[in-house]
Amino acid sequence: MVFLDTQVLFVAFNDIETSFPDVSSASLSWVLSGYTLVFAAALVPAGRLADRIGRKRMFLGALTLFTIASALCALAPSPELLILARVVQAVGAAGVTPTSLALVLRATPKERIPIAVAIWGSIGALAAALGPTLGGLLVNAWGWRSVFLINLPIGVVGVLLGRRILEESKETDAGPFPDLIGSGILALGVGSVSLALVQSDSWGWVDGRTITAIAAGILLVVAFIVRSRRQAAPAIDLSLFQIRSFRWGNLAMASFGLAFTAMFLANITFLTQVWGYDVVGAGLAMAPGPLVVVFLARPFGRLAARIGQRALLVPGALIYAAGGALLILSVDTTPDYWRAFLPSSLLAGLGVALTIPQLSSAAVQGLPPDRLAVGSAVTQAIRQLGATFGVALVVSFIGGATAADALDRFHRAWWLLVICGVLTSLLSLGLPRRVRQRATTIVLEGANA
Repeated sequence: MVFLDTQVLFVAFNDIETSFPDVSSASLSWVLSGYTLVFAAALVPAGRLADRIGRKRMFLGALTLFTIASALCALAPSPELLILARVVQAVGAAGVTPTSLALVLRATPKERIPIAVAIWGSIGALAAALGPTLGGLLVNAWGWRSVFLINLPIGVVGVLLGRRILEESKETDAGPFPDLIGSGILALGVGSVSLALVQSDSWGWVDGRTITAIAAGILLVVAFIVRSRRQAAPAIDLSLFQIRSFRWGNLAMASFGLAFTAMFLANITFLTQVWGYDVVGAGLAMAPGPLVVVFLARPFGRLAARIGQRALLVPGALIYAAGGALLILSVDTTPDYWRAFLPSSLLAGLGVALTIPQLSSAAVQGLPPDRLAVGSAVTQAIRQLGATFGVALVVSFIGGATAADALDRFHRAWWLLVICGVLTSLLSLGLPRRVRQRATTIVLEGANA
């Protein structure tokens, strides 16, 4: 549900806009950005809270919260209440994600952990593959509210079965709790810059409101950095960035997380608004790329274990950039899926399969064993922060598009894929060629984060 909801909302976004015609796309984009922003800010505190109070208790409580918030999203009568319910949903998601894998691993014999991890990881890839199509079917049949209502029976069954089946586990000494004030300052800083980006089309780049929002965001991020240096348990442990693999891996993750989210939002919007696809057709059109990831991510992971992640990351990010370049060169306002869109989608899928799984492991594999847990949580939080900027930039690029300038505006979004793909490849060059493999330990400790 957590992974599916992000993908499904890209498809449902146009229908949400139709339900609230008096609200701008920039304002409604917080239905997407609010979720990713709060999800990122809450990941580390949620993981540490689970260590303290018990992972089963945290999982069931977070799943209950996510399910209730889904119902509130479906019933929301206004955009403001929908965004608020999405924020609550993100808090639940931040509690579900790390504890779910931790519980699976605690119940799995050591010799079968790689299989369990592969199954758990494939769920996220499957969500990306099925999300656009499933979302299109639901929106076409019952409207955007149905994409939230489908969570209710799954959540209820999950809680009931979890209470009976899952085994409790927690740390005897979980350590100090992360800095919640710092998490809030970081979220406000990123949110302020995101606000400036999504409103830039209507406010203008030299408008006082845009400049004020960007300046406030920068000052808040600086305040977060200063505060984090003084905290015993900061929201993000900045000392980790002194380690080469963690520093370059997370910079690359931020860049690619931005591009990955931008691709989904821009392409689905283009298919529905420019080519005139219905939501089901757009979902089916998007499916081949994620399916490539489903089939190739695991064998590429085994290959990375032998030759190192950098050998896959550098060309993989360039392949992803080539997918964006192909969109710019071949796509026109006249629909031509098989010649223009599908080849780009397959290239992007190949690039994602080579990149995202390797970034997740490369960023933390150089960390000492006692820092793996917090390092894994920070990496996932940084990916979500990148996604927040991806949504904001796409909305600023394509907002207010008309028939006359639609292609030019989408070209801006696709250039973002090219630039971030190339940037990810360059940043990946900073990673060590080979790092001693500790895959099982990393996954186990990272889940505890």
